[in-house]
Amino acid sequence: MTNMQRLEQRKLGKIWKNNHEAMMAMVIILLIAGLFNVFSSTFVMAERDYETPYYFLNRHAISMVLGLVCCAIAAKVDYHKWRSWIGFVTVIITISLIFVLAFGVSINGSKRWITLPGISVQPAEFAKMCSIMLAGYYISFRHAKGRVINMFNRQYGVIAAMALLVYLEPDMGTACIIIGIPAVMLVVGGLSWGKLKWVLLVSIVAVVAMCYMQPYRMERIMVTYDPWPYAQDKGYQIVRSLMSIGSGGLFGMGIGQGLSKYDYLPEAHTDFAFAVFSQEFGFIVVLAMLLVYIGFCYYTAQIAKNAPDTYGQLLGTGILLLVGGQAAANLFMISGMFPVVGVPLPFISYGGTSLLTSLFAVGILINISRQTQKQKEHELIAQALKQEIQPRRPSLRRVK
Repeated sequence: MTNMQRLEQRKLGKIWKNNHEAMMAMVIILLIAGLFNVFSSTFVMAERDYETPYYFLNRHAISMVLGLVCCAIAAKVDYHKWRSWIGFVTVIITISLIFVLAFGVSINGSKRWITLPGISVQPAEFAKMCSIMLAGYYISFRHAKGRVINMFNRQYGVIAAMALLVYLEPDMGTACIIIGIPAVMLVVGGLSWGKLKWVLLVSIVAVVAMCYMQPYRMERIMVTYDPWPYAQDKGYQIVRSLMSIGSGGLFGMGIGQGLSKYDYLPEAHTDFAFAVFSQEFGFIVVLAMLLVYIGFCYYTAQIAKNAPDTYGQLLGTGILLLVGGQAAANLFMISGMFPVVGVPLPFISYGGTSLLTSLFAVGILINISRQTQKQKEHELIAQALKQEIQPRRPSLRRVK
């Protein structure tokens, strides 16, 4: 163990050697919880539709393994290299979003998936991470050149185009994430107050316009804070979610014993996965899982704060907003504090593309943390060499 690692271990305590090891421990806990929850919430549906209770669990496990491979690769690749690859990646993702609208599979009235042999891919999930990389590239480049940050530029034009394509699927929740996180990154990057007012104004106008263009969105907002009169139609999901959470009590009904999986709660394994988890594990375990998410956000924030350059700080901030923001939105949604927007719970909800994207983002965080360690070690070595090279003044004895 190097001197730098010993120093960080003293700061973090005796358990973790560094921030990314602590963060990864949180991720592993969430992944294990996700495996239990996916199986428990899907084995009835899987047995009925696919004649095996392990259908969704097997697919989720495969996605998790592939995601961990992506995480390992991203952890090895210097995060600075993504700046040179981001143009090519953006073109591929934009083409795939156009392909979805033209030839994608329609499920529940939305075209969001490209079907490949044996798997379905949702390009909008990849667009989330792509928008963060594009925003980080633009802001860090302007910082390096000493130029003023503007809200209207080519990179953000491409981000807006990707958000529009996702909105047309239609998927307003994901579209807001794609454009919203880069907007917050502008503020973190030092956008002036005069331009920030325009960002807020444009954001408010855009959200209001999107809600009024589709009446059911306004209905969701109106129903959110008083769903009980609409329990059989507009407020059905929220009411069922609240009842599932409440029925879990302090200690839960037990693994696999919850009733929500029996066609009681729509989207029980995806958007409302944590409602099933709450019913079966109870308040105490739910509170522990919330603390795990808070711990993940804390260590991610530390990685972003200590990153060796502006690009690393912006990437870390964007990933924190992506994972932490989605977790907060999902938890607020299932508890009736936020409208139903179709945002999955990171690491726990069923969804292969979402899981791949989240684990890939975790790999980038690990690389940022490792680069930070290397830079600090080099600084310590340079300081030590400077002290050794610097000549010492001879001590003079006083002559009596």
